[in-house]
Amino acid sequence: MAESNSYEEQRRRQVEENRRKLDELRLHHLSAAVREAAARPRPKPKPKPKRKAPGPGELRRSGRVAGLPEQPNYLKGAQQRDYEEVYAAYDARIWKGPTDEQRAAAVAKAEELRRRIHRIRRPAFVKTMTHVCASRAKPMMIPTHFIEHLPAHDEAVVLVNEADVEFKMLCSASKQGRHRYLSKGWREFAVHHDLENGDCLVFHLIESAMFKVYIFRANPDYENDQTSDDSEDEQ
Repeated sequence: MAESNSYEEQRRRQVEENRRKLDELRLHHLSAAVREAAARPRPKPKPKPKRKAPGPGELRRSGRVAGLPEQPNYLKGAQQRDYEEVYAAYDARIWKGPTDEQRAAAVAKAEELRRRIHRIRRPAFVKTMTHVCASRAKPMMIPTHFIEHLPAHDEAVVLVNEADVEFKMLCSASKQGRHRYLSKGWREFAVHHDLENGDCLVFHLIESAMFKVYIFRANPDYENDQTSDDSEDEQ
């Protein structure tokens, strides 16, 4: 009989210990929350938007690929490549330039005119057109040895061609004052005279802010090459 009471007492203690552990873990509250969540009504799913029927001439896309990003337009890319080939051909023509003999002939004519100008004590310099000048993409750098004849600050200047047509532009000075270059307005001058890689120009400073410009073409077939060897003697 005593053994039976001891077993019941031990069982009672074990049940109380289990209840105490459950209270510490709060498992009964968790199970109650799960039951309440399961009993709540579920929200109705939102209806899927209806796809618009494709119009005449439009492509019908499968639902599996409708959400994918648009594919590249290869036809447009081919057109872009065509334009790039045209530009590349133009750049290749400029880059190719004249032959060494044609370039040397243009430089010789320009240097001869410059020497004749210097004999009458007038400052002048020779500038051979490079790719960046001929492509009208960059300002034209003035030779360093000629800077002493120019102001130390930015100044508006005028270029006068052989037909006495004036072109206004800006003669800019670098921040360090070591360089001068023709910037705003130079592109219009280059386009108007159809300058190409290898052409040689003589810039004659006839006034403090005015240059007379003579163009010697490297291309012997250029139709508008009307530079006169006696142009300076007439002045």
